[in-house]
Amino acid sequence: MAKKVTPLTNTQVKQAKACEKEFILADGDGLQLKIKPSGSKTWVFKYSKPFTKKRTNLGLGIYPEVSLAQARDKRKTYRELLAQDMILRATKTKSI
Repeated sequence: MAKKVTPLTNTQVKQAKACEKEFILADGDGLQLKIKPSGSKTWVFKYSKPFTKKRTNLGLGIYPEVSLAQARDKRKTYRELLAQDMILRATKTKSI
């Protein structure tokens, strides 16, 4: 059974501080915020490819340029495409 993750809040995302090592804050359904030692925050969508079932990461943008709400909207769109067995790398270039 999948692990239940509590969704992130805007406050948690804003107040996340850089550490010596890169770390991840999970929002659920594959959406993660990677925080690097330099202090940059990047949204990442982790998913399994429809045909090969290999785990893959897809960058969604840098915080604060891409807000939490925008990242969740992108995640929802990509999950709908995955449900239709579409390949995300090809569709990302078409600007979703």
